Amino acid sequence: MVANKHYFYVLLTNDQTYYGGYTIDPIRRIHEHNEGIGAKYTRIAKRRPVQMIHLEEFSTRSQATSAEAAFKKLTSRNQKKHYLLTKQKSSKNLLKIIFKK
Repeated sequence: MVANKHYFYVLLTNDQTYYGGYTIDPIRRIHEHNEGIGAKYTRIAKRRPVQMIHLEEFSTRSQATSAEAAFKKLTSRNQKKHYLLTKQKSSKNLLKIIFKK
């Protein structure tokens, strides 16, 4: 993986909540979350396993973390669903490329 790629991702947890984060290596990061060594939020056993349901690629860390912050500022589940739906096609394509699904 090229280090100059930065990603904003969204996980769907086992308890059906969303978690947004930043990484330069989506494959490593999903494994960390599922092993319980990722973010504090996903360390709770009832939240695992998690699925990466959204992935956006950026050329700078600043852009990726801005996207993460914007997602986390959304206050309702419906707002988050709407965000994910508007970006669904490009995200699914990127997930297929990264995870070779």
